Amino acid sequence: MTSPADVPSLTPNQVNALVVLMAEARRLTNVELRELAGFALTGKDNEKLVKLGLVETDRTHRPFAHELTDVGWRVVRQLHTSAPPKQGGSATRSMFTVLSNLHRSLDRLRVSHGDFFKQNDGATPAATMPDSAAPAAGDVETLVRAAYRDLANAPGAWVGLADVRDRLANTDRTTVDATLRAMVGREDVRIIPVANTKSLTARDRAAAVRIGNEDNHALAIGPA
Repeated sequence: MTSPADVPSLTPNQVNALVVLMAEARRLTNVELRELAGFALTGKDNEKLVKLGLVETDRTHRPFAHELTDVGWRVVRQLHTSAPPKQGGSATRSMFTVLSNLHRSLDRLRVSHGDFFKQNDGATPAATMPDSAAPAAGDVETLVRAAYRDLANAPGAWVGLADVRDRLANTDRTTVDATLRAMVGREDVRIIPVANTKSLTARDRAAAVRIGNEDNHALAIGPA
């Protein structure tokens, strides 16, 4: 669960780079960035985003190419919770308004940012697959564990169920809930409610899984 405090201080150009990389949902060269957004990601802007672990830059050949990391995706999804850079002016403030409304709409639709922006590769969307193609419970547990590994900083670290559900947006919610309830019985799995309910966002509440008489919001897999 990302909070405003988790969003680093960024320049307008760094923010723009993250947003364009999110919107394209693919690796972009500096040539493509210039064509799409009017700038290339170079110098201190590039260095800071790489140092923060938000962007991966391929410098093995020119033009350099850039892509969001998993951490980058998490941060760009939460940019709207932070204050826009003061030096960005009205254009940057307007973009933050768009990002806030985008987040609210995708949350209502239960569609992740990654799925919304991903390039169409011609594959059949999971939502249109016949029932016979739906994953079995064991497969869903594998998907949950894979999503957790991508999101967690270390084994046993707490991860918000909202972020896990983003990764499983094309998987039936009822099946995911049943899988999470079954996983509670696993020795290495913990699923708990957040004690400070005031810290929960609408997204966190919507992603909760009901176990017993409680809504649970966080998942940890691995050593306690």
